[in-house]
Amino acid sequence: MAKWADYGISAVRYNPEHTHIVRVRAYPDNGESLGSLVEFERTTVVSKIKAGTTFVTIVLGAEGNYRKGQPVYIIKVNGVEYIKTVDNGLPGDNLENLSEF
Repeated sequence: MAKWADYGISAVRYNPEHTHIVRVRAYPDNGESLGSLVEFERTTVVSKIKAGTTFVTIVLGAEGNYRKGQPVYIIKVNGVEYIKTVDNGLPGDNLENLSEF
C-alpha cells in the first residue's frame, strides 16, 4: 500500500448542532500499514493541517481493510474555517459519510 497521507480519519464526533466536528479518530499512515488509533480534537486537526500535516478520510471495506477516501482540507466559508473534503460553499464541517462516535 502506498502512503495516502500522514493520517487517515475513520470516524468523527460532531457538536450537538452537527455543524462542527469536535473530535476525530485517526490512524497514522506508515506507508505499508496503518498505526495505532489516535483521537484528535478539532483544533489539533486544524493546526496540523495548517502546519503541513496531511489527512484523508478512510472507510472500512467489506473485506475488513481500510480504503482511501478523499483528502481533507480547511475551507473558509464567510470567514469561518471548516474541515471538509469538498469546497461546497456551505457552512459546516463535512468529511463525507464517516462513522460517528
